[in-house]
Amino acid sequence: MSSILTNSSAMVALQTLKSINSNLAKTQGEISTGKSVASAKDNSAVWAISKVMEADVNGFKAISDSLSLGESTIAVARQAAETVTDLLTEMKGKIVAAQEENVDRGKLQTDVKALRDQIATVVGAAQFNGLNMVSGTDDVNILSSLDRASDGTVTASNISVQRQDLGTGQGTFGTGASLAANGTASAATVADTANTAIVTVADTWAANDTATLTVAGVEVTFTAAGAAVADVGDGLAGLINGLGLDGISATGNGDGTLTVSSTRAFEGVAVSVGETTAGDGSVEITTINGGALGATSGTIDERAENIAFSNAAAVNEGDSYKVTIGSSSFDYIAGKGETMEDVARGLKIAIDSSGDADITTKVVQDSSTGQWSLKVDNAGASANFAVSGNADGTASGGLFGLDSIDVTTDTGAVSALDNIETMINVAIDAAADFGSAAGRVEIQNTFISKLTDSLKAGIGSLVDADMEAASARLQALQVQQQLGTQALSIANQAPQNILALFR
Repeated sequence: MSSILTNSSAMVALQTLKSINSNLAKTQGEISTGKSVASAKDNSAVWAISKVMEADVNGFKAISDSLSLGESTIAVARQAAETVTDLLTEMKGKIVAAQEENVDRGKLQTDVKALRDQIATVVGAAQFNGLNMVSGTDDVNILSSLDRASDGTVTASNISVQRQDLGTGQGTFGTGASLAANGTASAATVADTANTAIVTVADTWAANDTATLTVAGVEVTFTAAGAAVADVGDGLAGLINGLGLDGISATGNGDGTLTVSSTRAFEGVAVSVGETTAGDGSVEITTINGGALGATSGTIDERAENIAFSNAAAVNEGDSYKVTIGSSSFDYIAGKGETMEDVARGLKIAIDSSGDADITTKVVQDSSTGQWSLKVDNAGASANFAVSGNADGTASGGLFGLDSIDVTTDTGAVSALDNIETMINVAIDAAADFGSAAGRVEIQNTFISKLTDSLKAGIGSLVDADMEAASARLQALQVQQQLGTQALSIANQAPQNILALFR
């Protein structure tokens, strides 16, 4: 049936043309924007995901900037630590030269002071954007990542870099909990009193009987002329004295006994006896270190007293330890990450810095237990000896004691040689730690760069238009549009044909 009121064919052609035009407009939009999902209207779920990922990309760009800043800051600190290491090594050369007595120690001290001042200049200038990582003890956090959980929660992650204090400050002694139990002094006083061994010659001696006495690895032999035990004891004492052993002497007591004395500060002295007799003669060590022995061998203790530090106790930043010798006190306040070895070496440096020629020190570790001890020898008058400690102090600088190095005296030159090794190790450890941290930051920065590229690629796969497909689709839709227009034109001509029926 034909109708001039309702043109069904035209309506169908019109709807088809509208659909073609709509698709054509969408395709043209993809081509002009390059995106298949340009707004939430196009695909709300995909658009929302892409926007979250775009926000993360922007965040990672800021993180990359933070990592680059941190990398530069650490590089400055590492270079400073390496420079300080080189300067300390050069200073060690001056200190080694000062061990000789026939050198101008005054000029060497001038060189040491110049190097010390240069170290202070390097440490003070080693900052980047106002941050100095070779001064102070607070950790520095470098923003390294944004971690998004499955529930959408975002957490910032940091790379924590520990500062390496290369300052020379003494620190502030703590007033917190007592740490006295962490260190034990071997005696209440420290003095120049020699330690001794009593050797007893007894019984009957015949002519040509021999007695041997070995002290510090050197053996002497006395041949008896008769039965007098006093002659044997006095003879052995004379032979020992004739050796000229450093810090070792012997005294014949005129009654068949002799006293072997040792003032060696940090070395025990082995003593042993023996005899070859035709009769009943005998030699034995009856007393050593003040205690009964009754044996053929033993060891005279070193003269120095010691402070043994606990193996079990932890060392926290600000832990403060004090050694008292007579009327003088010497402090060291531990820094972050230090151990009892550091405490012992810090106290050694503090004591050596006093310049007291009578006081010498040494840090040792027990090979069987691993326990660290600070040994203190006093070649002067007897002095009180004690150790104490408190928590919650302000840490000493990593190069504590550098300012007090003095090679103009024998005592100062000797102590400086030992202490400069401790300081060199501190600087080396600081440079190594900065190097490790720099490597980690660099790796993270590279990863963030690659991760950002991956996120961008992922966003593109979600929202970017397939330009090849869009181009082909555009051409097809343009042809469909032309055909749709012609179909609508034909459908609109149908009512005109009805006029022919009325002619």
